[in-house]
Amino acid sequence: MLHGSPSPGVAGSELTRLLARLADAPPADSRPAFAERLGHWLSWTGAISLSAALDAGPATSERGRTRGVGAEEAEFQRVRAALEASIAAGAREEPPHPTDFGPYRRHCIAQQQLMQEAVGALRQRLRETLSRRSPALARLAAIDGVMDQTLAAQERSLLGLVPLRLQAHFERLQRADGDAGWPKAFRDDMNRLLRAELAHRLLPAQGLLDTLREPT
Repeated sequence: MLHGSPSPGVAGSELTRLLARLADAPPADSRPAFAERLGHWLSWTGAISLSAALDAGPATSERGRTRGVGAEEAEFQRVRAALEASIAAGAREEPPHPTDFGPYRRHCIAQQQLMQEAVGALRQRLRETLSRRSPALARLAAIDGVMDQTLAAQERSLLGLVPLRLQAHFERLQRADGDAGWPKAFRDDMNRLLRAELAHRLLPAQGLLDTLREPT
């Protein structure tokens, strides 16, 4: 059975740790700095777009809008709660046989699609709110938009491992078959991994929301 980190502060790392445990290959302690890895991930078009966003001068924007972030905070909590509830509800179809991974695969992919759509819309709304606050925040929103597009392929590569690693874990538990409770243990592990993916996907939106809370 999978066990998460006792310190869940870095959600992205929690996801990679769980994926590594499913592959029986703990991640290395030392990893290249983010800036170094970003250089490998960026295409030349992405690099140009990011450079343009970073070099953009002050743009015209509505200043002095310091209203609270109650609506954005409520929307963030609503999206997170709805996705957590969808994960907790489990697969809609029962496996016709305990050794059939198909329903779990479809459930996992459906949850990933739900997360992508809901979190993507939330992040876009937060960028639009930032853009209306001040020229500096509008620039930050533009940078986040570029990063969202630039890192999309890298994120797809990481998140595409989730159903693959879950299937390998499912088959390992099935082969062991020394405990009749392995299907429940697998479902618990699947939910834990999906919650870690949700936390990973929400990190950029959480950062934008935290920025909105700061005084202009």
